[in-house]
Amino acid sequence: MSIRALRTLLSIHRHGSFRAAAEAENLTPSAVSLQMRTLEEAWDLTLFDRSQRTPKLTETGLALVGEAEMVIAAYDGLADRVAPKDEISGELILGAVPTTLTGLVPLALLELKKRHPGIRVRIVPGLSNQLLSQIDRGQIHAAVISRPDLLSRSMRFSRLAEEVLVLLVSQTTEDLSPEALLRSRPFIRFNRDAVVGRQIETWLQNSSIPVHDAMELESLEAISSMVAAELGISIVPQRCIRESGRLPLKTLSLGDNSPSRVLGLASREGAPRTSLVSAAEAALLEAVAIGEFTLPSR
Repeated sequence: MSIRALRTLLSIHRHGSFRAAAEAENLTPSAVSLQMRTLEEAWDLTLFDRSQRTPKLTETGLALVGEAEMVIAAYDGLADRVAPKDEISGELILGAVPTTLTGLVPLALLELKKRHPGIRVRIVPGLSNQLLSQIDRGQIHAAVISRPDLLSRSMRFSRLAEEVLVLLVSQTTEDLSPEALLRSRPFIRFNRDAVVGRQIETWLQNSSIPVHDAMELESLEAISSMVAAELGISIVPQRCIRESGRLPLKTLSLGDNSPSRVLGLASREGAPRTSLVSAAEAALLEAVAIGEFTLPSR
């Protein structure tokens, strides 16, 4: 038996098939099948009903899933339990939406490094729903995301900041109302696969404002560069962290009914590495309180 095989068993239970578990765990289907055969032979148990095309967990297999969850949680929490109370160390795999990677996350990591030099952080970029799926699979420990409309009860979401959405235009743009600009200028969309992209689309529809699509991007830096080049205008979050050396752009309020997105730290309830996740949350909140990221001078 191995922890790796038990993690694969849990993945099969979550995703419903050997093939889906293989994709989630970056394994081949044959490797997944071999791990499960090895488990069955080691304990002389029948974990799967293979009479159908897609093997299904037996009652014994489902019982083992419950035990495996406790074993893996205990294994992953070993470092937290034996470390000195005043010392937090270990690896934290942290997901982050792209709009936080040049302000909030770097500043928070600087603060985290000052407080807990023994914590090693690996960053995994992605969109909110992708990152939530990776948390659920156990591939990452936590993620900085935009709060989605629906959040699983198994997920914990700690609010970090609220960012109002604004109209982003070049400095040479005429002094017109946001609605007039949106109706007349090329529009650079935020990726509609992202939570904030869907928020923008909903607001435009509810406001009955047609736009002239020019392009659709998911990087705020790319959008800003396109707007600075006067290739269009865009709606973006007014980020909670100010940055030095920004492009010559200006922002306009969308009015009293401006939408906003809520940034937060998502993690799975009862998951291991709680001390590392809590330390990251404290550093993120401190970064929001500081509010400005300035590159260190050489």
